Order: sequence, then C-alpha cells, then structure tokens
Amino acid sequence: MAFVNEVTVQGDSTTYEIASTIKKFTLKDMGFVETKNGNYSLERSLDPTSPYNASYKLKIMIDKDLTGFKMSTTTGNGLAKVNIFKSDDTKDSVEQFRFVMKNLIDRGVFKVK
Repeated sequence: MAFVNEVTVQGDSTTYEIASTIKKFTLKDMGFVETKNGNYSLERSLDPTSPYNASYKLKIMIDKDLTGFKMSTTTGNGLAKVNIFKSDDTKDSVEQFRFVMKNLIDRGVFKVK
C-alpha cells in the first residue's frame, strides 16, 4: 500500500489528512518510532481497559518527508485489517480510536478533511 495524502479507515465516515503543522519531534513525543527507512510508525491498542490486551490495533505509518501516510485498524496480531465500526460489540474500541485520533489532531499531526 502506497503512502497517500488522505485516508479514511475502513467503516469510518471521517477522512484524515496530514496537517501542515506536523513536526518530527511531535511524532516522537506521541510515540512514533523511526524505522530503518526513516518513516515513522505507530501502533496503538484499541482496548480501552488495557494497552496489553490488544483485540484490535490502530496502525499508522508516516513517510519520512511527512507528506503521505497509511492508516488502518487491524486484528490484535496486526495481520488482518478489520472494520471496528460495523458492530456494537466494538463500541469501546471505536471510542478508543476516536480518543487517539483526537489527540493526534490536537497535537497538529492530522486534521479532518
């Protein structure tokens, strides 16, 4: 999957794009890890009760130029994409997803299109 300017997570109605205020030090402060290629990667559990019991994960990868990104919600092991918005059983995971994304928006990493 190539890096793109805007992403809508499977099942979500909100489209996110990289904010013009994005900074590398902010990414590191937010928990992003720099990969061997210079990209920035973040994986967050969407389990609101424990960060260690990941039934679903949010995975974000931002390119080294800070111009494109990939984002998806996956199973706990990170191997398969999953739609957390289609069932009432995942309501807590959706709430955790919204919390993480609001934090990233507030810190100037993303903006809502």
